[in-house]
Formats: sequence, C-alpha cells, structure tokens
Amino acid sequence: MKKHFLAAAAIALASLTSLSAQAADIVDTAVAAGNFKTLVTALKEAGLVDTLKGPGPFTVFAPTDEAFAKIPKADLDKLLADKKKLKSVLTYHVVSGKVMSADIKPGKVKTVQGERVTLSTKGGVMVDKAKVVAADVAADNGVIHAIDTVLMPK
Repeated sequence: MKKHFLAAAAIALASLTSLSAQAADIVDTAVAAGNFKTLVTALKEAGLVDTLKGPGPFTVFAPTDEAFAKIPKADLDKLLADKKKLKSVLTYHVVSGKVMSADIKPGKVKTVQGERVTLSTKGGVMVDKAKVVAADVAADNGVIHAIDTVLMPK
C-alpha cells in the first residue's frame, strides 16, 4: 500500500512539474533561458512584451546575448534608443504560427514586420545569415529558435 501511495505521489508530482514547465509564454521562457537578457531588454524598450505574452502562436528567431554582443555598443545603444527602428528589427525576428525546426522548409517566409526572411536547412537551419544554435524551445504561445546573429531588415 505504501509503495502504491509513493508511486501515485511521484506520478502526480511529475504531472505538476510538466504542467508548470509548459505554463510560460515566449517572454517568460526567454527570461528563464538566461541567454536572452539583451533581447528581453529590447522587447521592453520597444513595447513588445505584451504582444509576445499574447495568445500567438509565434515563432521567434531569438538572438542570444552573444549575437547582440556582435553589434558595437554605440550602435546597439542607438538602436535601443530608437523605438520605431527597434520595433522593426525585433518584429523582423517573429513569424506568425508555431513552426518547429522539423517543419521548416527552405524558402522565404513573411515576418510580422512585413519583410521576408530566407530559411535554409543545409548544414542546420539558417535564417538569412543567422544560424539556429538552439531549436524548439517550447512556450505555451509558440516556439523560440535561438540564433547567433541579430537580423536586420533591409
């Protein structure tokens, strides 16, 4: 009897853990990941946090902190200060719908910003010239694919 109770408790605990693991939106998932601090700061500056906390679904090609570090500090500071341009850059990283890496097909796809990015799958998934370094980070309103370069719209 004691064994059955412990087994049932373990199953219940595992169920609660998996539910709480899925109960995070794109923004909370990015914060929890720990390597998107600059992106989260930029989302706040651009006023996009509430959007990416919305129902979605969204696919976000999310530049890591290392990707943002490739931009000279003066240029990054200038971008963060220009809300209109920042919003354009950030929405260029977002596609409507939830697209897992296995479902990515080579070709052009329209971003929320309005322009198209080019996806390729040779030697790993690429978005324009950015490489996906971590794919399929699930959130309850979409998915994050971490990329190694900040994408800039034309």
